[in-house]
Amino acid sequence: MPSRPDRTLRVGGFVPFSTVDYPGRLAAVVFCQGCPWRCRYCHNPHLQPFDGGAPDWPRIEAFLKTRCGLLDAVVFSGGEPTAQLGLLDAMRAARRLGFKVGLHTAGIFPFRLRGALDYADWVGLDIKAPFERYPATTGCPGSGRSAEDALRIVLHSGVDYDLRTTVHPLLLDEAAKNRIRRHLDRLGARPTRWQEFRAAGCGDEELNAVASASKFDAGQ
Repeated sequence: MPSRPDRTLRVGGFVPFSTVDYPGRLAAVVFCQGCPWRCRYCHNPHLQPFDGGAPDWPRIEAFLKTRCGLLDAVVFSGGEPTAQLGLLDAMRAARRLGFKVGLHTAGIFPFRLRGALDYADWVGLDIKAPFERYPATTGCPGSGRSAEDALRIVLHSGVDYDLRTTVHPLLLDEAAKNRIRRHLDRLGARPTRWQEFRAAGCGDEELNAVASASKFDAGQ
Protein backbone atom coordinates (compact mmCIF):
# COMPACT_ATOMS: atom_id res chain seq x y z
CA MET A 1 0.00 0.00 0.00
CA PRO A 2 1.26 3.55 -0.66
CA SER A 3 2.69 5.35 2.33
CA ARG A 4 0.72 8.20 3.89
CA PRO A 5 2.00 11.63 2.77
CA ASP A 6 4.15 13.31 5.39
CA ARG A 7 1.98 15.84 7.21
CA THR A 8 4.54 16.85 9.83
CA LEU A 9 5.51 20.44 9.12
CA ARG A 10 9.20 20.76 8.27
CA VAL A 11 10.60 23.90 9.86
CA GLY A 12 13.64 25.80 8.59
CA GLY A 13 13.63 28.48 11.29
CA PHE A 14 11.65 29.89 14.19
CA VAL A 15 11.47 33.40 15.69
CA PRO A 16 9.75 33.32 19.10
CA PHE A 17 8.95 37.05 19.16
CA SER A 18 8.39 39.54 16.34
CA THR A 19 6.75 42.95 16.12
CA VAL A 20 6.92 43.28 12.32
CA ASP A 21 5.56 40.06 10.78
CA TYR A 22 1.86 40.50 11.63
CA PRO A 23 0.51 44.07 11.48
CA GLY A 24 -0.17 45.44 14.93
CA ARG A 25 0.37 42.11 16.70
CA LEU A 26 3.11 40.44 18.71
CA ALA A 27 3.82 37.20 16.89
CA ALA A 28 5.95 34.10 16.73
CA VAL A 29 7.13 33.24 13.21
CA VAL A 30 7.50 29.73 11.81
CA PHE A 31 9.68 29.56 8.69
CA CYS A 32 8.45 26.62 6.63
CA GLN A 33 11.03 24.69 4.62
CA GLY A 34 10.86 24.40 0.84
CA CYS A 35 10.03 26.62 -2.13
CA PRO A 36 9.84 25.65 -5.84
CA TRP A 37 10.55 29.16 -7.12
CA ARG A 38 14.04 30.61 -7.42
CA CYS A 39 13.49 34.35 -7.10
CA ARG A 40 16.66 36.22 -7.91
CA TYR A 41 16.44 38.48 -4.87
CA CYS A 42 15.63 35.72 -2.34
CA HIS A 43 17.42 36.38 0.95
CA ASN A 44 16.48 33.00 2.47
CA PRO A 45 17.92 30.55 -0.08
CA HIS A 46 18.57 28.00 2.69
CA LEU A 47 14.78 27.59 2.91
CA GLN A 48 14.41 26.60 -0.77
CA PRO A 49 15.38 22.87 -0.62
CA PHE A 50 12.50 20.65 0.43
CA ASP A 51 14.83 18.16 2.11
CA GLY A 52 16.13 20.74 4.59
CA GLY A 53 14.77 21.80 7.92
CA ALA A 54 13.36 19.42 10.51
CA PRO A 55 9.93 18.09 11.57
CA ASP A 56 9.94 20.44 14.54
CA TRP A 57 6.31 21.56 14.67
CA PRO A 58 5.50 19.44 17.80
CA ARG A 59 8.35 21.17 19.68
CA ILE A 60 7.17 24.60 18.51
CA GLU A 61 3.58 23.82 19.44
CA ALA A 62 4.73 22.89 22.94
CA PHE A 63 6.55 26.21 23.20
CA LEU A 64 3.50 28.14 21.99
CA LYS A 65 1.42 26.60 24.77
CA THR A 66 3.66 28.47 27.22
CA ARG A 67 3.05 31.78 25.41
CA CYS A 68 -0.75 31.87 25.48
CA GLY A 69 -1.74 35.33 26.66
CA LEU A 70 1.75 36.69 25.98
CA LEU A 71 1.74 36.56 22.17
CA ASP A 72 -1.12 37.54 19.88
CA ALA A 73 -0.39 35.57 16.73
CA VAL A 74 1.54 32.84 14.95
CA VAL A 75 2.78 33.59 11.43
CA PHE A 76 3.68 30.87 8.94
CA SER A 77 6.33 32.16 6.55
CA GLY A 78 8.91 30.55 4.30
CA GLY A 79 10.05 29.24 2.01
CA GLU A 80 6.52 28.75 0.77
CA PRO A 81 4.21 27.50 3.54
CA THR A 82 1.52 26.19 1.17
CA ALA A 83 4.05 23.78 -0.35
CA GLN A 84 3.75 21.57 2.74
CA LEU A 85 0.90 19.16 3.43
CA GLY A 86 1.34 19.72 7.17
CA LEU A 87 0.49 23.44 7.02
CA LEU A 88 -3.24 23.16 7.66
CA ASP A 89 -2.79 20.94 10.72
CA ALA A 90 -0.30 23.44 12.16
CA MET A 91 -2.57 26.41 11.43
CA ARG A 92 -5.50 24.66 13.09
CA ALA A 93 -3.35 23.87 16.14
CA ALA A 94 -2.32 27.52 16.47
CA ARG A 95 -5.95 28.63 16.33
CA ARG A 96 -6.96 26.06 18.96
CA LEU A 97 -4.41 27.66 21.28
CA GLY A 98 -6.18 30.99 20.82
CA PHE A 99 -3.69 32.71 18.53
CA LYS A 100 -4.43 34.80 15.47
CA VAL A 101 -2.90 33.09 12.43
CA GLY A 102 -0.92 34.92 9.76
CA LEU A 103 0.35 33.55 6.47
CA HIS A 104 3.16 34.85 4.25
CA THR A 105 2.85 33.46 0.72
CA ALA A 106 3.89 34.11 -2.85
CA GLY A 107 0.70 32.47 -4.15
CA ILE A 108 2.59 29.56 -5.70
CA PHE A 109 -0.17 27.00 -5.04
CA PRO A 110 -3.54 28.77 -5.38
CA PHE A 111 -5.60 25.60 -4.74
CA ARG A 112 -3.79 25.00 -1.44
CA LEU A 113 -3.98 28.67 -0.51
CA ARG A 114 -7.76 28.50 -0.79
CA GLY A 115 -7.86 25.85 1.95
CA ALA A 116 -5.34 27.65 4.14
CA LEU A 117 -7.43 30.82 4.11
CA ASP A 118 -10.08 28.99 6.16
CA TYR A 119 -7.64 29.16 9.09
CA ALA A 120 -5.92 32.51 8.42
CA ASP A 121 -6.79 35.86 9.98
CA TRP A 122 -4.33 37.82 7.84
CA VAL A 123 -2.29 37.16 4.69
CA GLY A 124 0.83 38.88 3.42
CA LEU A 125 0.91 38.17 -0.34
CA ASP A 126 3.96 38.93 -2.48
CA ILE A 127 3.41 40.67 -5.80
CA LYS A 128 6.74 40.12 -7.47
CA ALA A 129 6.29 41.76 -10.89
CA PRO A 130 3.70 42.46 -13.56
CA PHE A 131 2.16 39.01 -13.89
CA GLU A 132 3.37 38.50 -17.47
CA ARG A 133 6.94 39.17 -16.31
CA TYR A 134 7.00 36.81 -13.32
CA PRO A 135 9.30 34.17 -14.89
CA ALA A 136 12.14 36.70 -15.16
CA THR A 137 12.04 37.02 -11.36
CA THR A 138 10.99 33.54 -10.24
CA GLY A 139 12.75 31.43 -12.85
CA CYS A 140 9.55 29.40 -13.32
CA PRO A 141 7.29 29.44 -16.40
CA GLY A 142 3.64 29.99 -15.58
CA SER A 143 4.36 31.55 -12.21
CA GLY A 144 2.52 34.75 -13.07
CA ARG A 145 -0.74 32.88 -13.68
CA SER A 146 -0.48 31.16 -10.30
CA ALA A 147 0.22 34.45 -8.54
CA GLU A 148 -2.70 36.23 -10.21
CA ASP A 149 -5.06 33.36 -9.38
CA ALA A 150 -3.87 33.50 -5.76
CA LEU A 151 -4.49 37.23 -5.59
CA ARG A 152 -8.05 36.81 -6.85
CA ILE A 153 -8.64 34.08 -4.25
CA VAL A 154 -7.40 36.34 -1.46
CA LEU A 155 -9.50 39.26 -2.66
CA HIS A 156 -12.67 37.15 -2.66
CA SER A 157 -11.95 35.38 0.64
CA GLY A 158 -12.76 38.24 2.98
CA VAL A 159 -9.52 37.57 4.89
CA ASP A 160 -7.53 40.67 5.83
CA TYR A 161 -4.43 41.06 3.67
CA ASP A 162 -1.46 43.17 2.69
CA LEU A 163 0.44 43.13 -0.61
CA ARG A 164 4.18 43.75 -0.84
CA THR A 165 6.64 44.06 -3.71
CA THR A 166 10.43 43.91 -3.51
CA VAL A 167 12.04 46.52 -5.77
CA HIS A 168 15.40 46.25 -7.50
CA PRO A 169 16.19 48.49 -10.52
CA LEU A 170 17.34 45.54 -12.63
CA LEU A 171 14.03 43.75 -12.09
CA LEU A 172 11.40 46.50 -11.78
CA ASP A 173 11.64 49.82 -13.60
CA GLU A 174 9.08 52.60 -13.18
CA ALA A 175 7.03 51.33 -16.13
CA ALA A 176 6.77 47.89 -14.53
CA LYS A 177 5.75 49.39 -11.20
CA ASN A 178 3.04 51.40 -12.96
CA ARG A 179 1.73 48.23 -14.62
CA ILE A 180 1.48 46.61 -11.20
CA ARG A 181 -0.38 49.64 -9.84
CA ARG A 182 -2.86 49.63 -12.73
CA HIS A 183 -3.49 45.88 -12.53
CA LEU A 184 -4.12 45.96 -8.78
CA ASP A 185 -6.45 48.90 -9.23
CA ARG A 186 -8.44 47.05 -11.92
CA LEU A 187 -8.89 44.11 -9.57
CA GLY A 188 -9.98 46.36 -6.71
CA ALA A 189 -6.96 45.41 -4.61
CA ARG A 190 -5.20 47.58 -2.10
CA PRO A 191 -1.95 49.21 -3.25
CA THR A 192 1.15 47.13 -2.75
CA ARG A 193 3.82 48.13 -0.26
CA TRP A 194 7.11 48.75 -2.06
CA GLN A 195 10.05 47.34 -0.12
CA GLU A 196 13.70 47.82 -0.94
CA PHE A 197 15.87 44.89 -2.01
CA ARG A 198 18.12 43.56 0.73
CA ALA A 199 21.49 42.14 -0.26
CA ALA A 200 21.88 40.19 3.00
CA GLY A 201 21.56 36.48 2.19
CA CYS A 202 21.02 37.03 -1.54
CA GLY A 203 23.27 34.92 -3.75
CA ASP A 204 22.73 36.86 -6.99
CA GLU A 205 26.03 38.66 -7.57
CA GLU A 206 24.65 40.97 -10.24
CA LEU A 207 21.82 42.24 -8.03
CA ASN A 208 24.15 42.63 -5.06
CA ALA A 209 26.70 44.57 -7.13
CA VAL A 210 24.12 47.08 -8.32
CA ALA A 211 22.76 47.49 -4.80
CA SER A 212 26.20 48.14 -3.34
CA ALA A 213 27.20 50.54 -6.13
CA SER A 214 24.26 52.86 -5.69
CA LYS A 215 21.53 53.55 -3.19
CA PHE A 216 18.13 53.28 -4.81
CA ASP A 217 14.69 54.14 -3.56
CA ALA A 218 11.95 51.52 -3.57
CA GLY A 219 9.46 54.28 -4.36
CA GLN A 220 5.87 54.80 -3.35
